[in-house]
Amino acid sequence: MNLLLQGRRTAMGGLAALLVAAGVWASWDTARLAGGSERGVMTVTRCDSDECVGSYVSSSSSGARRQVPVVIDRSIAEKKGERIPVALKPGTREAVRTGGPGFLHAWLPLGGALLLASVVVAGGLRLRRVAWGLALAGGALLTASFVTLAF
Repeated sequence: MNLLLQGRRTAMGGLAALLVAAGVWASWDTARLAGGSERGVMTVTRCDSDECVGSYVSSSSSGARRQVPVVIDRSIAEKKGERIPVALKPGTREAVRTGGPGFLHAWLPLGGALLLASVVVAGGLRLRRVAWGLALAGGALLTASFVTLAF
């Protein structure tokens, strides 16, 4: 019986760790790019349900200021004519937000992973205080991202 309990705890601990690691993995690339070197400002020209398209003007002091069309994932507050600080993904025309809202938006997958891991920790490991901590951290990250992007 003790071996079964230990096996369950090991499996649930591994699953919780896997969820959090997957959240970090999914967030890391975008968060790293939010501090990228190729920065500028995107002016939104149109948005559909998944993405927004606009013109990008580089803010680098080296070279001429060029204006190219770029695509950004749609979040909540984009409207036609809005100017968004962005960084370009290397070798593409995809952009990610920069600054505080971009940083929080990049870590959204981690917030969701923390919420999922809290359910596993509470149900599988019976560590309710740890689960509440994970849930509060994930919820705070999701709420902060929503608030910064909505206003």
